[in-house]
Amino acid sequence: MSIPQNVAILGGGEAGVASALLAKWHGSEVFLSDHGEIQAHYRSELQSNNIPFEENGHDLERLSKADVVIKSPGIPQDAAVVLTLREQHLPIWSDIELAYQSKPEGSQLVAITGSNGKTTVTTWLGHILEKSGASVRVGGNIGTGAGRLMMESGVDIYVLEVSSFQLEDCPSFRPDIAILTNITPDHMDRHGSLEAYVDAKFQVTKHQMASDAFLYDAEDPLILSELQRVKANTYPIYRNEPQPIPAVGAYPLGDSYRIQTSDNDIMTIEQLALQGKHNTSNALAAGLSARLLQVRNDMVRETLAHFDNLAHRMESVGHIHGIHFINDSKATNVNATYYAIESMKAPTVWIVGGVDKGNDYSELFKLVERHVKGIVAIGSDLKAIRTAFAERVPFFSEADNMVDAVKYAYQLAEKGDNVLLSPCCASFDLFTSYEDRGDQFKLQVRQL
Repeated sequence: MSIPQNVAILGGGEAGVASALLAKWHGSEVFLSDHGEIQAHYRSELQSNNIPFEENGHDLERLSKADVVIKSPGIPQDAAVVLTLREQHLPIWSDIELAYQSKPEGSQLVAITGSNGKTTVTTWLGHILEKSGASVRVGGNIGTGAGRLMMESGVDIYVLEVSSFQLEDCPSFRPDIAILTNITPDHMDRHGSLEAYVDAKFQVTKHQMASDAFLYDAEDPLILSELQRVKANTYPIYRNEPQPIPAVGAYPLGDSYRIQTSDNDIMTIEQLALQGKHNTSNALAAGLSARLLQVRNDMVRETLAHFDNLAHRMESVGHIHGIHFINDSKATNVNATYYAIESMKAPTVWIVGGVDKGNDYSELFKLVERHVKGIVAIGSDLKAIRTAFAERVPFFSEADNMVDAVKYAYQLAEKGDNVLLSPCCASFDLFTSYEDRGDQFKLQVRQL
């Protein structure tokens, strides 16, 4: 595969700068353009690598001279600059398409997407592969931009988390293993419809062939309804014991779990590190893909049984006066919060709110009535949360900031209760990111 000679980059965040560095590394002429101000450390990196750039606006004449435009995932399809460049029939790729075009011959690529669980599966699989001794690099939508990974030598396997935004502009992206963890309504403000969102997610397998592998949630009706699209070998993953038992896949079986890649390759696992049905799916997806990558059974078994949870995803912050504080700031949609509340084994005070992405809260109603004793609503879309939940719990309050939210939740909770931050919404009203939101929550808990 060859990288075009003249490459324009839209967006000066991690994805854009990583793509600029990769294109430069290949010898292309590169120009990066951002409609806003580029963060100081990225600006310095561009300067030190002699990559010309602009900020606070777009030079359309210069951009239009490119052979290909790499669009950062955060830039919507209807942005004026994108529409103008498309009118000129310029090829537009996502950052993961550029990375794929640069993938070293002989290496393997695993792409993980889904509404929830993709970060856990990505990190868990990377952990398994590292423990097995494979030369592996992990990144994409989390951590390191995909472009940076492709400039390293001697890598056997790339494990990429990929978002629906990144999958929108992928004319040839073909992972050896694609994992679709689930699909629930999310990012309706960006995609416009559930059908468009489903279509974006299924781009992860669009270019796969019969020699590739597609792993999927076999209990997700949206995925099942679209399986006719898939040309790769399919491997179902179940949270509950299936009937009948499939010929290949991963699933609970009695008191243990089975991973089966063929009639001659079956392994049993007695214990998983993370609890909850959603984490059963995550563990089995990581373990099944590891077996497809020829990781030994004993190594898969060991690493599935011992794995620390991720920051901001059902992260235990600690106990104060017998109250357990849990940071689930990464839960930015209804489905992620559903699993969080479902896993609560004690009365729970729930901190919720932020930027509503078109949420339908109705599927949480019965769960909240069963598990939640009090709600502290925070963020810009309080009215929707108030309307949905104020009459469904004994205690409902609102806070303007994380300091007050933690204080109010602490006052509502009693010894033996949980305080759960699972916002169900994006973070960009009061915080710079879900990590910032989670960090502020942890800070305030520690100051109680």
